[in-house]
Amino acid sequence: MAKPISKTSKKSLPGPEDIFRATLPNGITLLVRSNFNSPSVSMSGYLPAGSIFESAEKLGLADFVSSALMRGTQTQTFDSIYNKLESVGAGLGFDSSVHTASFGGRSLVEDLPLLLQLLSESLREPTFPKKEIEKLRAQLLTGLNIRAQDTADMAALNFDKLLYGDHPYSRPSDGYAETIQAITQADLREFHRRHFGPQGLVLAIVGAITPKKAFDAVSRFLGGWQVTGQKEAPALPPLKPILKTVKRHQAIADKSQSDLVIGVFGPRRKDPDFFAASLANSVLGQFGMMGRIGEVVREKSGLAYYAYSSLSSGAYSGSWEVSAGVNPKNLQKALDLIVKELKRLTKDGVTKEELADSQANYVGRLPLAFESNGGVAGSLINIEKYKLGLDFYQRYEGIVNGVTRAEVVEAARKYLNPNALVISTAGP
Repeated sequence: MAKPISKTSKKSLPGPEDIFRATLPNGITLLVRSNFNSPSVSMSGYLPAGSIFESAEKLGLADFVSSALMRGTQTQTFDSIYNKLESVGAGLGFDSSVHTASFGGRSLVEDLPLLLQLLSESLREPTFPKKEIEKLRAQLLTGLNIRAQDTADMAALNFDKLLYGDHPYSRPSDGYAETIQAITQADLREFHRRHFGPQGLVLAIVGAITPKKAFDAVSRFLGGWQVTGQKEAPALPPLKPILKTVKRHQAIADKSQSDLVIGVFGPRRKDPDFFAASLANSVLGQFGMMGRIGEVVREKSGLAYYAYSSLSSGAYSGSWEVSAGVNPKNLQKALDLIVKELKRLTKDGVTKEELADSQANYVGRLPLAFESNGGVAGSLINIEKYKLGLDFYQRYEGIVNGVTRAEVVEAARKYLNPNALVISTAGP
């Protein structure tokens, strides 16, 4: 059986008693948890301004915008923003994904007003100065050139294309060289104008601050933000099922390694069989030396430099993938062994010991996620994004330990069809 979380540890888990949640009048959702054991604060957040809003001709636009937010504002230059952060040992950064633009920051508690001021100006008043934009464009293009020669990146990119077909999820959020070249300063400003606003913005603050002080500070810097006509995300088309195995190899010359991604659609984060599939994935290619996949493909057969499986589950879709890096001459042997392990999982499921070990691992590592303010902030964002409930982490042990071997094999059989796989490889 999985080792239970101690009573002391349970008291330290975030829950309704110590998570403050409020919605500002302009639509911003704020989550706060106090921790006076540290003089610092961490914040994490997101808003709905991801690549789902892009056109095919301007792929990478959302990522470009997020990367450019701190390159200059109406009152700050690129240098002044970073000098102010550096002078107090603080940090602030932005990122982008399919559905959201995200941000994160940290500082001493007395410097939270500065952090929120810079966050507010970057979100509300970026100017996208031309000189800085061209510097950023050059960096993005360099990254894309590197991606085109990276066997792991290309295998993953083509896997998404094969799995999602003509669905928006098939498109790389960092775009292509030609689409980044086509993006203008006006495009950046227009995307920001249409999609950045308070509606749907979620912000978590964790650290040496009371909820009231955090609420007052956020209200001061972001409470007055109003945007008329902020665009909602377009409706997504249904995903088309994979009915037979499809393969693609990306030839990249002069490489000494081939990389592979083999997989299927997986559960969404709130699907009732998510944890059963997640525990099956742990046994397959995560636990210990990367589970059965790592044991058979890497340790016993010596066919791979790395080999593991992963479950990526979002609000609207998920994927279940096995990834490996191999000597090109071992590519087919590695693929055959991986498929064999998928068949074994769907046929026999997991042993009592394998499930108990994975459950113990899940439960035992949970308190580690809350050892830092940043970890807690990210966890609060997670429960808000997926509507898991403020008591989710207090229910977590029971949820994990409640999964049975029958449910694990049922989830494996539901998602892992060895006769209908997506196989993407890249190498010489």
